[in-house]
Amino acid sequence: MKKLLLITAFLFSINSQAQTTCPTDPSVMWHDCVGTSTWASGSQYVGEYQDGKRHGQGTYTWANGDQYIGEYQDDKRHGQGTFTFADGDQYIGEHQDGKRHGQGTFTWASGNQYVGEYHDGKQHGQGTYTWASGIQYVGEYQDDKQHGQGTYTYADGDKYIGEYQDDKQHGQGTYKYNNGDIYVGEHQDYKRHGQGTYNCANGAKYVGHLGTKFRVDCLHESR
Repeated sequence: MKKLLLITAFLFSINSQAQTTCPTDPSVMWHDCVGTSTWASGSQYVGEYQDGKRHGQGTYTWANGDQYIGEYQDDKRHGQGTFTFADGDQYIGEHQDGKRHGQGTFTWASGNQYVGEYHDGKQHGQGTYTWASGIQYVGEYQDDKQHGQGTYTYADGDKYIGEYQDDKQHGQGTYKYNNGDIYVGEHQDYKRHGQGTYNCANGAKYVGHLGTKFRVDCLHESR
């Protein structure tokens, strides 16, 4: 990660040297030049300008320690860039009109990570979310929530493959337990609910309506 930031900074430095320094006269519009703007709040932008706006490569550092290094268009973050938060969180990827948009990777200070599509600042489309604990979800997102088809793998080896709705396992799906049992059927709010087939590892099978409190009579303890 540090190597990527150094390379980005190096390339920006080379590009900046090739640009004209913006004039010190405040009455002259900054255009096709590299300048530094510092606000009373303590925030600062160093980078390219066009038609008086941040446009091209630049670095914006907020007073609270947040920092963005990347592309700008018409005064907004637009294109490839790295946004590092003061708390240690970091986003690397595409931006559009000042928001995360397109392909990107968001890594939290906790160790959790999302790699996938964004739309208007939200996780939206195909993505992979991996928790520091080892849990992983691979599938569709909508408005920052797991929604659509997805695969959720638990740290203990259990796995759910099926439909999600509003961040919950909901609809048709297959749940594979680490003891060999397999349930295929309907789910509601992360629980077996509705019609389904429960196949025990020992060969026993139950077909029918399974409520949230239903227990299958396998030779080993069921869930």
